[in-house]
Amino acid sequence: MNKILIAVPSENPGGLEAGLGAHFGHCDLYTLVSVEGGTIGDVSVIPNMPHQQGGCMAPVQYLASKGVHRLIAGGMGLRPLMGFNQVGIEVYHGGNARTVGEAVQAAIEGRLPQFSQEHTCGGGGGR
Repeated sequence: MNKILIAVPSENPGGLEAGLGAHFGHCDLYTLVSVEGGTIGDVSVIPNMPHQQGGCMAPVQYLASKGVHRLIAGGMGLRPLMGFNQVGIEVYHGGNARTVGEAVQAAIEGRLPQFSQEHTCGGGGGR
């Protein structure tokens, strides 16, 4: 398995024990988790961008510029989902995971559904 970088919208202070941010575009920060061969490696935390700068697409471009391969989120609109698809970032629904670590482990084990139009928050512009 190749090394992948997973981004998870997170509550302060971030990290594997942090709670999941309810919505990718309005979280305080992202926890970035490197996974290789099914094993969690480096963990880092980056701040979220102000949502008004570039609208829904600003976080998409920001995470793509960080080398993110996958995103685990609780919710998002159709427009940012399409943006993530365009930049090659796979988006998964965090389900009932309580922490970033639980969500990443569920992703490693293939237990998270991939986001589709049915999972979005409607046409709410990513809100």
